[in-house]
Amino acid sequence: MTGIDYEKLEKSARIRQRAVRVVTYVFLAVWAVIVLFPFYWMLLTSVKSYGAYNSEYVPRFYTLSPTLKNYADAFTAVPLGRYLINTAIFAVATTALMLGVIVLAAFALARLEFRGKNLVFVIFLSLMMIPNELVIITNFVTVTNLDLRNTFLGLILPSVTSVFYIYLLKENFEQIPDNLYYAAKVDGTSDLKYLFKVMLPISRPTLITITILKVIECWNSYVWPRLITDDEAYYLVSNGIQEIRENGFGRENIPAMMAAVVVISIPLIILFLVFRNKIMEGVSRGGTKG
Repeated sequence: MTGIDYEKLEKSARIRQRAVRVVTYVFLAVWAVIVLFPFYWMLLTSVKSYGAYNSEYVPRFYTLSPTLKNYADAFTAVPLGRYLINTAIFAVATTALMLGVIVLAAFALARLEFRGKNLVFVIFLSLMMIPNELVIITNFVTVTNLDLRNTFLGLILPSVTSVFYIYLLKENFEQIPDNLYYAAKVDGTSDLKYLFKVMLPISRPTLITITILKVIECWNSYVWPRLITDDEAYYLVSNGIQEIRENGFGRENIPAMMAAVVVISIPLIILFLVFRNKIMEGVSRGGTKG
């Protein structure tokens, strides 16, 4: 029998690992260019002058004379600042109310024992299969009958709960050992105190994830704000983009339109970049059980 050349095998394994790593990085680099190119094109267009943009028969991937005039036009052609403030109010208020609802609901489903709990949870999960578009008419009729159109309350109420976030938080709560709960009850700790002093601090990554995802969802909300508001005083940025396109300068002045989109997108981009690790950590904690 011939001896095995372990050194040659190890060298061959290292070569394969390097080849796989190179192919992986090349693929990721190409994919990153594909994903980021729309953002680059949006930013590039926003700093081109109106005349320079319209004179390009063949689109250029650079500009030698960038300008910030489009950003000034974005705030003067329409009340973009008011749209941003309205959206911030909507996002913060909706997220705060939703956190209160889902925390209590997830705690009840994860820790408390009551008759019909499993049935309630199954009904909750079944609601996830119903598209939001199917209930939007019912919500519209309800909000209209309550005379809440063109109000922040009418914008916020249909979004103060989420079955998916309740499920995600419930799974996270169930990972906390039961012994902590029983020990707290022996010490005379109430359920609410145990929730706020023990469960919420342990589940902080998931709560941060839910908060960020909800803020992004509110910021990008389009159908419901467009349907329930026709007063410009309550327009969100999603309505504002449509208003710019229809009554502002969007159909003609594309660079100014892109400048408005950049301004609207910057808060979400910063939010995601700052908390991206928390988002991944929270999703992974909520999706695993052990």
